[in-house]
Amino acid sequence: MKHYPPLLPRERKPAPPRIPLFYAVPGRTRADGWTPRRQALFIGYLAETRSVTEAARRVSMARETAYRLRRREGAEGFNAAWNAALGIAPAQGDGKRSQAGVTPSRKVTNRELMWRVETGLWQVRMHRGRFAGVWRRPDNAALFQLLARLDRARITGERTRREREAA
Repeated sequence: MKHYPPLLPRERKPAPPRIPLFYAVPGRTRADGWTPRRQALFIGYLAETRSVTEAARRVSMARETAYRLRRREGAEGFNAAWNAALGIAPAQGDGKRSQAGVTPSRKVTNRELMWRVETGLWQVRMHRGRFAGVWRRPDNAALFQLLARLDRARITGERTRREREAA
């Protein structure tokens, strides 16, 4: 009769990081700069390689510009995706979360809403620990919020015009 050694428990591979949806950092869009797609690709490669230098190299950008992009205003979602890609736990807040996975911290201007409508939400997909691709999802919530603001402005403008005509 043969005797087999006892089965050892299998080592589990760490689960691939779950990267939240995020908004691209607003700024001037240049063909050789940090376009929204390039930002999403950078986050995907960062999740795969866990190296800022290698991820920046793969999207043909410099590591220093990636850190500069992270410090820009409006980069909260990008920062949350960066931290998730590196496996850094998010800071504990008050529990409120927006659609993009970041804690809402300030009011959003109409210009920023237009940016969100134009660029949408970016989703990084991982498959078995490897970067599979990025998808752009339209941000309907930003579109409806912008339309509501424009509608309120139109109604307010009509009221003031009627009041001027009545006087």
